[in-house]
Amino acid sequence: MGALSTVQIEGQGLSERQWATSPALAALPSITPEALFRGAARLVVVAPHPDDEVLGCGGAMALARRRGMQVVVVSVTDGEAAYPGEPAWTPERLSRVRQRELIEALGRLDVAPTSVVRLHVGDGKVRAGVPLIAARLSDLLSSTDLVLVTYARDGHPDHEACAEAAVQACAARGVRLLQYPVWAWHWDGPEHSGFLRDAMRMDLPSDVLQAKREAIAAFKSQTGAVSPPVSAPILPHWALARFQRPFEVFVP
Repeated sequence: MGALSTVQIEGQGLSERQWATSPALAALPSITPEALFRGAARLVVVAPHPDDEVLGCGGAMALARRRGMQVVVVSVTDGEAAYPGEPAWTPERLSRVRQRELIEALGRLDVAPTSVVRLHVGDGKVRAGVPLIAARLSDLLSSTDLVLVTYARDGHPDHEACAEAAVQACAARGVRLLQYPVWAWHWDGPEHSGFLRDAMRMDLPSDVLQAKREAIAAFKSQTGAVSPPVSAPILPHWALARFQRPFEVFVP
């Protein structure tokens, strides 16, 4: 994920224990992979930063590949602004490292390196790039695609701007669009959630869940398993817990 500039994303937020005991989350209607991918020949995943796509819908990507579908990952930024206060982790270094991590992570989901489309929008500057991103997506999409993008009210400006661009492009091309929450798990409320009202959950087979967990582990720069170390990893254990669940959640 990129530099966290939204006031809602502070501290440790809501714990996974709170979500795990939420009746509203447990009661979400289920969707099968067959229903999720119905009518789609290709899965296009729009990610603000390298790791968002795996955190939010890594299982869906693995299941799409299992069905023989092509998966395209639109990597909007390189996530180069994740550690502005870490002199050892310059934007140039982070850009290179995070792209390598992305390729490694996608490989664990059976998604080829050639499936990544990089847009090179500045990390933390996605809002200004919405028209460009929407145009690039519109050129890329076809009517038989299914598009997944970060939740439109995710609490992170880059995530929300990507959703805006995807909504515009999908509307123009008549393409089905679903959203995946990432930071909303941090600050939204389990019993009065803004996104659970319309959301649905897709269960992940155990081998797919294991592949997703291995893919998440590839993002060492974000989990802090790097040298030189970072003082405050973007994805400490309490944040990672939200993405270790045996299901994924999608919002129409």
